[in-house]
Amino acid sequence: MINTSKTILQKALIAGFFSAFTIGVLTVLTYKSTLGYFIAGSFGSSMVLLFGFPESPFAQPKNVFFGHLVTALVGVIFVNFIPLPIYINIAAAVGIGVFLMILLNVVHPPAGGNPIMVIIGSASYDYLINPIIFGCIIILLLAIIVNKYLLKKNYPLK
Repeated sequence: MINTSKTILQKALIAGFFSAFTIGVLTVLTYKSTLGYFIAGSFGSSMVLLFGFPESPFAQPKNVFFGHLVTALVGVIFVNFIPLPIYINIAAAVGIGVFLMILLNVVHPPAGGNPIMVIIGSASYDYLINPIIFGCIIILLLAIIVNKYLLKKNYPLK
């Protein structure tokens, strides 16, 4: 059943619009410039938190940035240093990424997919800079501008 109350509809429209806008910015930078890659598949699910539920602890800038960075780094380490079959590497890298996010208090659920993408794509250390670091900076800047200044929400929380 679709919840069509005015409040939910407004929240969904705002989240959908700013998610599309943010991913559009990353896509244009990736495909219409020579600056490199700015988009990662896991950024799509980050949009759900950043624009749909910005009050969530998982949507806070520290969690978004370091959650993505830690899990992508785990994937890159597995690609370069762990010579096991891919089905073992992917499973182990996701588990270690989740472990580290929880241990370091930087949990961002969408980042759990990063080791999968990194390992399947045999990504290099460059992947940590573009798209992960620069992409995260862009999505966080846009999330702060939209949530704090346009929508007048308490974001980031701290």
